[in-house]
Amino acid sequence: MKYGFGIDVGGTSVKLGFFNEEGVLLEKWEIPTRTQNGGVLILPDISEAIDACLARHNVAKSQVMGIGIGVPGPVANNGVVNRCVNLGWGVFNLHEALSALTGLPVKAGNDANVAALGEYWRGGGAGCSSIVMATLGTGIGGGIIINGQILSGAHGVGGEIGHIVLDKEETEQCGCGKYGCAEQYGSATGIVRTAKRYLKKSQLPSTLRNLETITCKDVFDHAAQGDYLAKDILEFVYDRLGEFLADVCCVCDPELVVIGGGVSKAGQVLLDGIGRYFPHYMFHACKETRFALAQLGNDAGMYGCFRLVLDHLTASYA
Repeated sequence: MKYGFGIDVGGTSVKLGFFNEEGVLLEKWEIPTRTQNGGVLILPDISEAIDACLARHNVAKSQVMGIGIGVPGPVANNGVVNRCVNLGWGVFNLHEALSALTGLPVKAGNDANVAALGEYWRGGGAGCSSIVMATLGTGIGGGIIINGQILSGAHGVGGEIGHIVLDKEETEQCGCGKYGCAEQYGSATGIVRTAKRYLKKSQLPSTLRNLETITCKDVFDHAAQGDYLAKDILEFVYDRLGEFLADVCCVCDPELVVIGGGVSKAGQVLLDGIGRYFPHYMFHACKETRFALAQLGNDAGMYGCFRLVLDHLTASYA
């Protein structure tokens, strides 16, 4: 039996998965992401965790096909990482650095892209040839899979769909420096921001006014309870998300759009809301595009990273 690792590096923790060659997840665990001193400890910590796992399973390194790793930043096909701000990393070749520590082949990718690959392989997109994954969380991340391959682009930033501009008249700045990006409206943060705007400009009564702090979940919950202003807020959000995803689909024509991230916990009501507005903005040939919720949760990145091993590193195993 052959084995491999899928490793999803986040700003707070590193999620590690140990797989067999058939894609069965044998063990998963987490270690802290030690970002101090420019993140110099992150890769040695990962190397130690891999060695400990192999010892627990009595597996020799000669049986390991390789390591797939996802990181929060642009990654070129040759493994060069171009700044991961949350990790303290600058520009360096991740393939070479982690391989030198572990003695194993390495294939790296952007974290959102590998999460999309995981959902394509074993999650909400299973059975499809091409998908887009939109992760609606603190911001909007994305990944595009075309005929089974990640669309990473020339500079490793393919799939940064959250920064499509929807409103050029927007006066508040997005974290990326532009104005009116999709994530300013459709992310969890954007939904709260929109709710506060509505509460300020509207005189309508709303149970949201009784809350000291408003969360994205509050907006969905109060709308479900019949609060008219909360419903109006969500209709605005659905409209923006419908336009945003129609623009994305016009470019890459996916069979399926997978919606993940914290906002996706709203469930079918979110898909139904987007579905009301998507037809108004879509290019006519995209009318068969389907929508689904992500299924793998926080494991999507691990699965996608191991799929990188199967797609790119199996030839390295002798």
